[in-house]
Amino acid sequence: MSTGLLYFFSVLVVVALVGALGIYLLAVAQGLKSIVATLAEVTWGARAVERQLRAVPANLRMVNAGLTDAAGVLPGLSDTVDSRTGRRTA
Repeated sequence: MSTGLLYFFSVLVVVALVGALGIYLLAVAQGLKSIVATLAEVTWGARAVERQLRAVPANLRMVNAGLTDAAGVLPGLSDTVDSRTGRRTA
């Protein structure tokens, strides 16, 4: 084999390697763009949940009062159901 032919094949292999690496780099960049889009949607959803939960502390007293009322009514309701069905509820 001549030296010129070896140089040609060496350059050809280097060009093929650089081309393959370039193609894979473009594929990785496309995948990262997809991940960025997904993370943007997740961030938007997290912010929406945060905004909705801001109202909870203001209403917490009202929710607790309703739960306290329900806790007071449930034992009597359980007794009523027991007397109507003839079975003891757990």
